[in-house]
Amino acid sequence: MDNLEQTHLSVRTMTTDDLQAVLAWRNHPDIRRYMYTQHEISLEEHCAWFNRASSDPNKHLLIFEMNGISRGFINFTEHPSSRVADWGFYVAPRAEKGTGRQLGEAALEYAFHFLNLHKVCGQALNFNERSIRFHRSLGFQQEGTLRDQHYDGEHYHAVICFGLLSTEWRSRNGN
Repeated sequence: MDNLEQTHLSVRTMTTDDLQAVLAWRNHPDIRRYMYTQHEISLEEHCAWFNRASSDPNKHLLIFEMNGISRGFINFTEHPSSRVADWGFYVAPRAEKGTGRQLGEAALEYAFHFLNLHKVCGQALNFNERSIRFHRSLGFQQEGTLRDQHYDGEHYHAVICFGLLSTEWRSRNGN
């Protein structure tokens, strides 16, 4: 892409048209190995999840786009009446380098400005160093470690917990 060309980043609500792409991303081995549920998700299971989650007013299923092309998935699950939400995300496995950072910034901007959240919480399995570094680079603070919290069928893993307040995000980004 020419350096003078402006990249347009956007976050929009996921629709049924996105189901196949999101399922393919989620089932990719590079994504799946860092998930709590590591089996390959069937289309039927994926559709059932989408139908349940889409009808839950506390869940926000989102697609991250660069220049109108879908490049990642984001979800926020709000804790009722607290303006605090957990987030999860993944980038299309073959997306260009730097896409994850752009997704993170666009998602947090959406969370704090459009959803008007007070705090976003994240988790990473302790062996997912990339996600741990990613959260820290976006300004998240490590708030705890849940020791041996996740069992993958063979081993227990710690879960690292992160939090980012809207005031921290705004001060970092000049808002």
